[in-house]
Amino acid sequence: MNALIIEDEQHAAQRLINLLHETGRKIEILDTLDSIESSIKWLKENPDPDVIFLDIQLADGLSFAIFDQVEVKSPVIFATAYDEYAIKAFEINSIDYLLKPIKQERLEASLEKLEKLRPSLSPDEITAQLQNMILDYHERNKTYRSRFLVNKADTMIPIAAEDIAFLYTEDKVVFLITRDNRKYMINYSLDQLEKQLNPISFFRVNRQFIVAMRSIHKIHNYFNYKLKIELVPVSEQEVIVSRQKVAEFKEWLDH
Repeated sequence: MNALIIEDEQHAAQRLINLLHETGRKIEILDTLDSIESSIKWLKENPDPDVIFLDIQLADGLSFAIFDQVEVKSPVIFATAYDEYAIKAFEINSIDYLLKPIKQERLEASLEKLEKLRPSLSPDEITAQLQNMILDYHERNKTYRSRFLVNKADTMIPIAAEDIAFLYTEDKVVFLITRDNRKYMINYSLDQLEKQLNPISFFRVNRQFIVAMRSIHKIHNYFNYKLKIELVPVSEQEVIVSRQKVAEFKEWLDH
């Protein structure tokens, strides 16, 4: 088995090399690289290694940038100091991940997993997994709007996202209602707002309404398997969770 190590900390790279040698397996270290730029160049000019040990944070940025420039078809084992929540995407879409400082027994388990999976993994499947991992990572680390600037007469007022109770559209105009029941027009569509607001706190219940979790007072069963929501402050219009969104809405509330 031949391996490529991409790691910008020299002592960490050497530790990994030592641990690999201590496994007693026949592993040839093809090269040790320390940057996105050098990794892209190497991968373009050399055959695919049997495995890549890849640190997430390199000196010149996140190593995900490598995949934007090169179609990586080798199995990847990530080495990272990230906590378990942050690396969920790596666990799902890579061969394995190793938390730093890397332990011998954890490395052994990772190599055993690689040997079992290699015969069933095609290069196209590996590429698809890595692309899914990148999308998942960016989604988890996406930055959402913390405030909006609204107009009132001849003035502009900043409204914090946490102060929004709900947003709705009426006659093609979008209104923002605050938790203390102030009403403002806002120059965004609900489609735009849905992407800008943190989905942990806000939910698009139907075409007309986005509601904040903190504004939900009661939920009632409604006809045709829909739900009816009571909000605080009270909405002038009925707020109905569309039938298609009921399951997702319940999961969101119960998360």
